[in-house]
Amino acid sequence: MRYATLAERKEFYTKEFKIGSLANWFGDKMDRTKFALIMGKHTNIFLDKYKKDISTTIIIDQYNGLTDIRKQIIDFLPEAVYYDRNRYDETGQKIGQELAFDLDPENINCPIHGTLEDKIKRGQGLSFCKIELEMVRKKTNKLYKYLEGTFSAMRIVYSGRGFHLHVLDECSYGLNTKQRLKLAREVKHAGFPIDEWVTSGEHRLIRLPYSLNGLVSRIVLPLEKREIERFNAIYDHRCIPKFLDKSSFNGRSV
Repeated sequence: MRYATLAERKEFYTKEFKIGSLANWFGDKMDRTKFALIMGKHTNIFLDKYKKDISTTIIIDQYNGLTDIRKQIIDFLPEAVYYDRNRYDETGQKIGQELAFDLDPENINCPIHGTLEDKIKRGQGLSFCKIELEMVRKKTNKLYKYLEGTFSAMRIVYSGRGFHLHVLDECSYGLNTKQRLKLAREVKHAGFPIDEWVTSGEHRLIRLPYSLNGLVSRIVLPLEKREIERFNAIYDHRCIPKFLDKSSFNGRSV
């Protein structure tokens, strides 16, 4: 797992980005969806013409279908593509938000590398190893089962680093911030390392399915519930872009 170059980003979005699958993901919920791009905030890899926007979140709210979205992504060649979980009416007013849970491997207490704080002190930043990735996969599977008693329409997405659990029950869109925060804290108390900002709705952007996570050169991949049991993010060909040389994979921290 490594940063994707500009040439690799262009190759992916030109040849591999599955906008048909993305259309199926959104279904009839795509109306007035906003998209967001980050140029090179974390990788420091960006087109020279967008140097002043390296850390800026570029919002795409005017487009003519997903083909147009792809054209804009190819123009910017960002390190990351997101969508806004907020729902908006025809006047642009927020009328709800998709509920989501974000589980990342760097938030796991690794038996070898320790906590996130330990890694930061050693200058390893947000790196993670295969053990942490496997631990967070199992946590995601357990979280899905934990939430099944409350929600019935859920989807799992491999984010390129960890996992996102999207709740699509219609009733969940109307939850307010207080209710979302309460749920987030209940889930954390139950032993799940989630990002409270995502679940509470304070951070409304989430990685776009089928896009490229340029920080690790992995495809953001929706998974069936049954697949999470044996999913291997390091070797599963569905989340590996064609520009990667599979023979270069190893077990070192990423």
